[in-house]
Amino acid sequence: MKQVILGTAGHIDHGKTSLIKALTGIDTDRLKEEKERGITIELGFAYLNLPSGQLLGIVDVPGHEKFVKNMVAGATGIDIVAMVIAADEGVMPQTREHLDICKLLGVSAGLVVLTKIDMVDDDWLKLVREDLTEFFSGTFLENAPVIEVSSITGQGIENLLKTIDELVNKVPERETGNFFRLPVDRVFTMKGFGTVVTGTTISGTIKTGSDITIYPQGISSKIRGIQVHNRETDHVKSGQRTAINIQGIEKEQIERGDVLAARDTLRATHMMDVEIELLSSAQKKLKNRSKCRFHSGTAEIISTIILLDRDELKQGESCFAQIRLEQLTSVLAGDRFILRSYSPVRTIGGGRILNPLPFKKKRFSRDALLELETLNKGGLMERTEEFVRMGKYQGRDYGELRFLTDSGEKKLDETLNILSAQRKATQYNRENRVFIHNEYIKKAMSEITAIISRYHDEFQLKAGIMKEELRSRSFGSGNQRLFNYIVGEMTNEGTIVQDKELLRLKEHRVTFAADQEKTRQEIEDIYLKGGIQPPYFKELKDRLPARDSAAVLDVLVKDGVLVKVKEDLYFHRNTLDDLEKRLVSFLKENPDISMPQFKDITGASRKYTVPLMEYFDRIQITVRVGDNRVLRKR
Repeated sequence: MKQVILGTAGHIDHGKTSLIKALTGIDTDRLKEEKERGITIELGFAYLNLPSGQLLGIVDVPGHEKFVKNMVAGATGIDIVAMVIAADEGVMPQTREHLDICKLLGVSAGLVVLTKIDMVDDDWLKLVREDLTEFFSGTFLENAPVIEVSSITGQGIENLLKTIDELVNKVPERETGNFFRLPVDRVFTMKGFGTVVTGTTISGTIKTGSDITIYPQGISSKIRGIQVHNRETDHVKSGQRTAINIQGIEKEQIERGDVLAARDTLRATHMMDVEIELLSSAQKKLKNRSKCRFHSGTAEIISTIILLDRDELKQGESCFAQIRLEQLTSVLAGDRFILRSYSPVRTIGGGRILNPLPFKKKRFSRDALLELETLNKGGLMERTEEFVRMGKYQGRDYGELRFLTDSGEKKLDETLNILSAQRKATQYNRENRVFIHNEYIKKAMSEITAIISRYHDEFQLKAGIMKEELRSRSFGSGNQRLFNYIVGEMTNEGTIVQDKELLRLKEHRVTFAADQEKTRQEIEDIYLKGGIQPPYFKELKDRLPARDSAAVLDVLVKDGVLVKVKEDLYFHRNTLDDLEKRLVSFLKENPDISMPQFKDITGASRKYTVPLMEYFDRIQITVRVGDNRVLRKR
């Protein structure tokens, strides 16, 4: 069975509430003040079993201009509008405003109900009919049925019931949607149950016992019970008027405008990119940075409108904009919204959300406008690629992509697989399923290549740059996991060579200038002649030809010509190889060696023998046992 919601609309005192009572027997005015004043202030709800057996949910909205914000909240999620017009008054200001709101919210099905026909004569009724034909011309209700009724006498009610039934059968079944969302329009406490919220489930499905999150606060809870049209049920789906009993949450923690959703599926935002339309009936142009009242779902939030390609929007025109809110909310791409002027308060326009979680945009930016054009016109493939690209060097995780694209797992998986095969998106973090656009991988690789190249030019005698230093100079300072992935890919491709923590370009070779070559030869000769008792480097560097003699020394160590035994103490590789052979030979003939015995082998003083013995321990030739050393078993 289809889930269909009918909402009333129209001017105050045109008989919306009386009409619903005549149809259903339910009085939707429940507040004492509504009874006393005879007007609808808050949203009212009813249901109706149609002749076909279809169960219809009904939302009764206020008609007074002071309560249009409540009307907008009630219009969210309706499938069919019943535009109610009193025969004795005809079209009135809120008739026009409510029609504009329904159009902006994307309502496309409905009928016109001409009430109070018992209060006028036939000639007047004829004039009103002509007026309605002219008023609805060019709107989505242009060819809608016009049903004349009297809620007092019952005239026309049966015809109305039949017409609604026919309309419901013609309305296509709404898509379930990928995320359960219920914008809260009422919250109250029931004795023995606790906190209850009501609203129209605008997408998705959920069951009793499910974990939920209340947005934008991010409060976690669980569903204790569900009612649809005053009947207990164990699940609810899109298009149903719903009451949900929430576990462990106080009434004061929730308010109209909040959204119930499956746990951790949505995101809170204070900004969104949109396509905005200014009504032809708006009294003035919309200027950049205008303050407006933003209505989405059941929320009303003061906002600032940033026009992205112009300084003012003319009546009847549309453009891309960024809306910046004074409070957090939670929306999805594709959601419709209403804009009302800050003061005096009246509906001026609305539109559709393109990006529910954007970064701040520069006005008149060609790239920003092209990005929004893709989000506005593109399919799932194009929009997914654009959202991944917008993630820049941080990328987008899978959950965020589902939220941004409002897509199911199966479709998103298929889309990401295609983008990966086309080398447009890469999953660089498999643990958290984070994707980056290949455009930024290429930029990162180019940046790394350029940084290492400049480093080689600046420090010609250094074999390479330390990995951590490279990260601090590049995009990787903010995303170490991506940096490691990029370095790994470049190493696998052979673009760079990694030697422990040192990185260099594949083609890099250390080359010496004339004075540096002379210093290199002189250093090697000094250490070769120094044998077991060479000078400490600080004793000789000031008398070497090249000012960068320390860098030359580093090259000799890197090339394996010299070996660093301890800070500032170096030996020629030939000297150490010879000493190692003599030490091993001694230990093969003796169970161990003492420091005095080692000193006899070397013929050197203690300031050399102690560091040398520790060096042989470190490279695992010997192992210390008490005060002596033994040959390490290999």
